[in-house]
Amino acid sequence: MRILVVGGGGREHAIVRKLKESPRVTALYCAPGNGGIAADATCVPIRATEVERLAQWAAEEKMDYVVVAPDDPLCMGLVDELQKRGVPAFGPDRAAARIEGSKVFAKDLMKRYGIPTASYRAFDDAQAALAYVRGLKTPVAVKADGLALGKGVILCRTAAQAEEAVNDMMCKDRFGASGRRVVVEEWLEGPEVSVLCLTDGRTLVPLASAMDHKRALDGDQGLNTGGMGVIAPNPFYTEAIARQCMSEIFLPTVRAMQSEGCPFRGCLYFGLMLTAQGPKVIEYNCRFGDPEAQAVLPLLQGDLLEAMLAVTRGELDQVPLSVKPGASCCVIAASGGYPEHYETGKPISGLEQAQQTAQVFHAGTRREGGALLTAGGRVLGVTATAPTLSQAVSQAYEAARHISFEGMHMRSDIGARALRALG
Repeated sequence: MRILVVGGGGREHAIVRKLKESPRVTALYCAPGNGGIAADATCVPIRATEVERLAQWAAEEKMDYVVVAPDDPLCMGLVDELQKRGVPAFGPDRAAARIEGSKVFAKDLMKRYGIPTASYRAFDDAQAALAYVRGLKTPVAVKADGLALGKGVILCRTAAQAEEAVNDMMCKDRFGASGRRVVVEEWLEGPEVSVLCLTDGRTLVPLASAMDHKRALDGDQGLNTGGMGVIAPNPFYTEAIARQCMSEIFLPTVRAMQSEGCPFRGCLYFGLMLTAQGPKVIEYNCRFGDPEAQAVLPLLQGDLLEAMLAVTRGELDQVPLSVKPGASCCVIAASGGYPEHYETGKPISGLEQAQQTAQVFHAGTRREGGALLTAGGRVLGVTATAPTLSQAVSQAYEAARHISFEGMHMRSDIGARALRALG
């Protein structure tokens, strides 16, 4: 089969690598791809948000299947456009992708169907939102309604911070149209868990649980980022909690989307908080997490392409999938200054040595002549799998230490909290 993967980051590289394992793949393409993906697939110079061009190219080049990985093209309706042209695709259509594309839609869905989440109020009027947060007991979370590159959630410890967040989003257009509606919700406390699930709209298959590390600096300090590293499985996510989540959150969400007339088919990401009152949903994503995919997919036992095809056909219950024993750790090598101002175009060295003991997924790289250069904030994801989490963490850092580029920044404590929980 001729397969196109849409996207150009570390998540897409992890998907490409996993798809390469399938014997049914005869040709693999990625749009736009990056400097590392180019070694595993043919890169197509079309941006992921060029929905019409991508759909037309896939039809003209007779792609047998398209995997739409990022949130933007999913929410823009790329799967719908592909379907119009008779090209089957993995990922939710535009209506179902609203579960990530609109936090108001997601929160209202959970409220209607009794799915546990934080209490909240939604606003499209800035003055009403400001009046509300002035009278709130803090801390609270202020969230932009739409997509904001994973940075549209502001955790506010004081009323003044909440007012500033509302002003930035609704009055100063910090996130453009995405912030013109906001959700203000209660602050939840407890261990966070990410669970990526494949679903065909009826059957739901969870992959390995994960723990993301969002803050830029050690000790969960510094600015929020798209993710500085991840481990899997998450030790806080016990078998008992997994069963509870399946019965109270996962399956009810799938059924809710069916009832709303927009069944979800694709990868449904559950961001959970394990509170003292039980697990609650922090957020939904309509796609594989990044960098979670870089830790979770290496632990997947089974043919990812067959599973994706079954999702599209509504036959996921017929495909054997399981989680491999052991653990994984992904450490992100980022550009200095990320997630704010950073320079690109820095030569990267040490990849050959790193790849002797770990997989290296490219997130922000490009090729220029014979050189591999940095081309983004998050540059590489170094992932090791091992029988134990301690071994996986050690191997990932051992491999990452071989890599070098000017200004390179890594957290040194990915997995530390999980290791403490394991004792």
